[in-house]
Amino acid sequence: MTRVRGLLPAAVLGAAVLGAAALAAAACARTANETASYPSRDVTMIVPFGAGGGSDVLSRTIAGVIGELKALPVTLLIENRPGSSGAVGYTYVAQQTGNPYTLATVSVSFFTTPLLGASEVTYRDFTPVAAIAMSPYIMAVRAASPIRTFEDIRKSRRLTTGTVGVVSDPVLLARMLQKATGVTVDTVPFDGEGEVMTAVLGGHVDFMLGNPGEVIAQIEAGTMRAVAVSTASRLPSLPDTPSFTELGYPIEHVQLRGIVMPRGVPADAIAFWEKALQTVAESDAWKRGYLDRFREEPRYLGSKEFGTVLESTSRLYTQLMTELGLIK
Repeated sequence: MTRVRGLLPAAVLGAAVLGAAALAAAACARTANETASYPSRDVTMIVPFGAGGGSDVLSRTIAGVIGELKALPVTLLIENRPGSSGAVGYTYVAQQTGNPYTLATVSVSFFTTPLLGASEVTYRDFTPVAAIAMSPYIMAVRAASPIRTFEDIRKSRRLTTGTVGVVSDPVLLARMLQKATGVTVDTVPFDGEGEVMTAVLGGHVDFMLGNPGEVIAQIEAGTMRAVAVSTASRLPSLPDTPSFTELGYPIEHVQLRGIVMPRGVPADAIAFWEKALQTVAESDAWKRGYLDRFREEPRYLGSKEFGTVLESTSRLYTQLMTELGLIK
């Protein structure tokens, strides 16, 4: 048999083509099967901070409730990747482009760290999945304070409030309050929420803007008094306390507790986690283990609506940090 150098016999060539086609078909079948059966392996939720903080508690409570409800056919693993005010963990997640097996929690530093130039990734490098709860802010004063209602706030010329760090939600709200009322509000930075509370109770600052978990126990004990809340309407836990909006001032801001994924993840993965997190948010286990325990408020938002909130929140922080001279 005569062979032409460099050419394969027709039978061999045909077999090779068929083999390649079979391999390609098998690969497509595996991909389709994995997509259809998502999730087919354990999923990791990255916490960009150390153990014990708010993001860590949120993620571990979600994992616990999902396990209790059997809402996930695999295991949700929690992994702490702290460092550089969240930059280490968020950068890691952003690098997992297209990976539907990686999630992350959202925090204040999700917005502020990149704005300060300490991280190259921003909210645009993530896919919003869902918000699952919210932390409103309560304006509270010590029981012996001459400030009894918001009208007393409005009549003041200058007031002081405490905050943890230079950039925070209380600073943002203080700026909104100052702009809406014309009252000068000086923010005094402290190292922790406990120090802010001590300063208020000691009469060293006029008021604080704290989450329910920080101040409601003091209000119920009679050592502090609630003046207003930062939600659009009154809180069920404080039915006698008006909202800023109700009082006629455009001051509304809450800290949403939410989850994101890397960019480029399949739509079915986003839909799966939207449904799973909605199941968690509507469960009694979530109410007992998170909302009631930490005095948080229920708030579920799907991917699209949560994405809109992430964008508007980033704009708010950009404006605040520009006014503070931290960025240009």
